[in-house]
Amino acid sequence: MTKTLAIGHYTADEAAELGAAFGPHCVASSGDVAKIELAARSQISVVAFKDHDPFGASEMDALPQLQLIANYGVGFDAIDMAAARARGIRVTNTPDVLNDDVADLAIAMWLAQGRQMRAAETWVREGQWQRGAGPVPLNRKMSGGVAGIMGMGRIGRAIADRLAAFGTEIHYHARGRKETPGWTFQSDPVALAEAVDFLFVALVGGSETKNYVSAEVINALGPRGVLINISRGSTVDEGALLDALENGKLAGAGLDVFLNEPRIDPRFLALENVVLQPHQGSGTSETRAAMAQLQRDNIAAHFAGTDLLTPVN
Repeated sequence: MTKTLAIGHYTADEAAELGAAFGPHCVASSGDVAKIELAARSQISVVAFKDHDPFGASEMDALPQLQLIANYGVGFDAIDMAAARARGIRVTNTPDVLNDDVADLAIAMWLAQGRQMRAAETWVREGQWQRGAGPVPLNRKMSGGVAGIMGMGRIGRAIADRLAAFGTEIHYHARGRKETPGWTFQSDPVALAEAVDFLFVALVGGSETKNYVSAEVINALGPRGVLINISRGSTVDEGALLDALENGKLAGAGLDVFLNEPRIDPRFLALENVVLQPHQGSGTSETRAAMAQLQRDNIAAHFAGTDLLTPVN
């Protein structure tokens, strides 16, 4: 029997590579683990995880020989890390290989929101430009502003490096000071929001960062402020964000992540000052292939008894 269980919806190529390397048992979601026959579950020592549903203590206990959860993605907030540590289960993720794509999308949303590119494209497609309806309304200069990075990890740094090329003054908030080219550290998230025009959220997900971008932070960003979120929907007080966007207390937002995605709050759909994306930050064929390869490499290292490439715990 196989020692590997694949959880989630893998592409055909990813499934074929996993199948060739490890011959896993496959299920669609964490909730299906308990449905596997006990004899098969008792042989599984590795889970290849690509799911957004919680993988917690009950799922781990249903796999009594489980030693490794190899996560597909840099964020591992769906995995109960306390339960994994208590059971001696190792967890890996796939960092670094997706930094560029996520940072690129953050910048793209920032530009699209500020330069009103969606509305301008509609102007062209509907023929208003051709009919001589006049110019589109003037929009906002993006270069040379002040930007804040909420969470200066790998992705936050990649965003900041790109913003620097726009002549942007960079401020950041993190657990501690980072080595930077003279960027300004803000020890308090509200102080960061007060100091900047644009706030990029690049926090890790999980209970520790739930609503970290609070109503107070959003209010501090102010009516000229723009919020860009490529982290997790849980990191922002979504109700407060919607209220601010609807009431003119925030200029706009670019969002790749939401609470309850893909069933996002319909209030977002009525807003013209928001760029909406379907959680596709790492969504290029090259990066997804690299993520899948790193997941497989971690599994292979485990079975070979060598050091895991990207351990979380």
